[in-house]
Formats: sequence, C-alpha cells, structure tokens
Amino acid sequence: MSQIFRSSVLSGIAVGIAGWGYLACTNIIGAVLFSFGLLTVVNYKLKLYTGTAGFVDLKDADGNSRLLKAIGELLFILAGNIMGCLLVSLFARLSPIELGVSAQKILEGRLAIGPLRAGLLAVGCGFIMTTVVTFAREGKPLALLFGVPLFINCGFPHCLADAFYYLTVPVAYTWEHIVDVVVLYPCLVIGNFIGCNLYRFILPQKK
Repeated sequence: MSQIFRSSVLSGIAVGIAGWGYLACTNIIGAVLFSFGLLTVVNYKLKLYTGTAGFVDLKDADGNSRLLKAIGELLFILAGNIMGCLLVSLFARLSPIELGVSAQKILEGRLAIGPLRAGLLAVGCGFIMTTVVTFAREGKPLALLFGVPLFINCGFPHCLADAFYYLTVPVAYTWEHIVDVVVLYPCLVIGNFIGCNLYRFILPQKK
C-alpha cells in the first residue's frame, strides 16, 4: 500500500507541475503544456485517480461486485494525488508569477455554475481521460496531446487539476468560500468517476 501511496503522491506532483504551467499561460498553449502531467503519469505508470477509475476491477473473479472495495482503493489514490498537488501548490507560492490570480478565476467559475453543473461537466473529463489513457496504453500517447487540451477548453473539470488550482488560490478567498468548495469538490470526483466508466456502463461486455 505504501508503494501505491508514493506513486499517487508522485502522480499528484506531476499534475501539479502541469497545472502550474497552465496557470502561467491560461490559453491553448497552457492547455497543451498540461499534457505533461498525463504523459508523465502514463509513461511511469503512476497511480492517478482519473487514470485508474476506468480500469479498476468492479467485480471479482466470481462476478461478485467489489464496488465498495474499488471505491476505497480509488479514494486512497485520490488522497495521495491531493497530497502531491498540495506540495506543488506550496512550492508555487514562491513563484513571481501570479498563479493565485489565475487559480482564483477558475475557482470562481466553478462556484458560479454550482456543484451540480460542475459535476455533470466533470463526466466529460472522465470520459476523455479513460479514452486517452486507453490509447496511451496501446502505445499511442499522441492522444493525450489532443484529449487534455480538449477537456480544458471544453471547461470539463478534472478533480486533480482543480485540487491544485484550489490549493493555489489565495488562502483568504478559499476560507471565505470553504463551505462551497467542500460541497463542490466531491461532485467533481463523482462526475469524473462516472465519466471514466461510461464505456463499461454502456458497453459492459467491452474491456
């Protein structure tokens, strides 16, 4: 388990650095730079919540549901991912670039549309994530360079990218809206999970 957690933390660090690059230039170039995080995760086979949710076993060898156990495994990975994002967000506060300003705009946008709409939009990100990770596992990593900018430009929240953004927002603003953030974030996590598993929900016979 410690190996999984360390892998998850490292995965969060990769996503955090990618998010740093995006916040430095929130345009199509920044969206492409964000691909660094997912390319790193796939290349080093690191544990990322959205890269695992669509592939974790939901049934055991006898066909019995292991959904609760799978959710526990994913939450363990998510905790490590957030820890990695936190480490990078603390480091990011040393940057002369006003990353907090860009991060706050993203959080303001999420809060403006509300947790339900944000969670539904997160389904789109999860679908794209499972798609591009499947391509990458088949030796076609170029898909990541299209999929990542796609979900960013569509405004589909990625729960780990958002974790880095929220942790980078000026502390005063975060505390002012802490209740709203606590309600919002689980909706993104659930939305990503549903999107990551759309293939299995709609085409259960496909692996």
